[in-house]
Amino acid sequence: MNTSVKKKLVWGSVTLVLAVLALVHWVLPGYVERSMNVVSSAELPEIRPEIAMLHQRLFIADLHADSLLWKRDLLKRSRTGHVDLPRLQEGNVAVQVFSAVTKSPSGLNYASNTAESDDITLLAVLSMWPLHTWDSLFERTVYQLQKLDRFAQRSDEQLVVVRSKAEFAEYLKRRLSGEKVVAGLFMIEGAHPLEGDIENLDRLFDQGLRFAGLTHFFDNELGGSLHGVSGAGLSEFGRKVIKRSNQLGIIIDVAHASPAMVRDVLAVTTRPVILSHGGLRGACDSQRNLSDELMRELADNGALLGVGYWPGAVCEATPAAIVRTIRYAIDLMGIQNVALGSDFDGTVETPFDTSNLAQLTQEMVDTGFTEREIRLVMGENVRRFLMLNLPNR
Repeated sequence: MNTSVKKKLVWGSVTLVLAVLALVHWVLPGYVERSMNVVSSAELPEIRPEIAMLHQRLFIADLHADSLLWKRDLLKRSRTGHVDLPRLQEGNVAVQVFSAVTKSPSGLNYASNTAESDDITLLAVLSMWPLHTWDSLFERTVYQLQKLDRFAQRSDEQLVVVRSKAEFAEYLKRRLSGEKVVAGLFMIEGAHPLEGDIENLDRLFDQGLRFAGLTHFFDNELGGSLHGVSGAGLSEFGRKVIKRSNQLGIIIDVAHASPAMVRDVLAVTTRPVILSHGGLRGACDSQRNLSDELMRELADNGALLGVGYWPGAVCEATPAAIVRTIRYAIDLMGIQNVALGSDFDGTVETPFDTSNLAQLTQEMVDTGFTEREIRLVMGENVRRFLMLNLPNR
């Protein structure tokens, strides 16, 4: 084989490798997300001018989005997924809680999952996350938290990360003066990134963690998941996490927790909790939702329910289904305990992305909600909750 042919083969091989790497790095993560974070194709009504005006006067908060998981620049408007800063501003969203998803079993379902497999590892590799995140759930959390901080630093102060009551109060001055600035808060979806070490909770708190989901789709060191195999309540380590979270000012999230765990949390915690994204069995008889009895117990604790937007939570990906669940939750739990918890970008189908939240405002008006009810549910309940329950530092 002559030298010229060898060079062509070498360069051909190099070109092929580079093409494969480009495909893996730039194409596959977006393709995966587009197939998982879907906006329904159903046609939605036009927003009437008076509804648009009302919507722009609201303070809007969303207790759960998984947008940090994906390979997108959240400062740029995208046609992929549900959330980015331009769409948050267009939808008049004031507060967005961003969660860190760190592990997700293969064959995900609401009935029974184990911790033996993990699809997030593959996503981390395809998205070229730092090497140290590939085998550490703790490092995956830190990486996503740092992503949020970097987005805020590059946002020209249009996105601010809030960690304390004082920071939230300062943010509110800007927001209530008319600025379209968005406050981001950070959550872990399942506390398995603590890796059984209570000191990791302090480390994450120091870096900005302010909400701690206890479980996700599988049982972990803290206890049983709503979708796991044991149905267990809090473990001794789980109790330590609750108590230390109370001391630090980390808000506990019982979304995905087993009923036994929820009851154990209510018996241990000295501070109100949230269920950041979900529904109610009486409104949508789904394995994703807790019983009405348990939801009343949460309301008695002062908990907030973030009503979800996807079929597992409200049975249909429509504004009408979401609003029916909101009304059911108000009647069951009380108006002060109901909020929004979209689960945007959480591998779900929703009827709209965050830029089109006025669909909810219009549906609530059309089904007889008062303006006070709309204001409280859309965000003022969350605003009050944060001012009372964020840490002092």
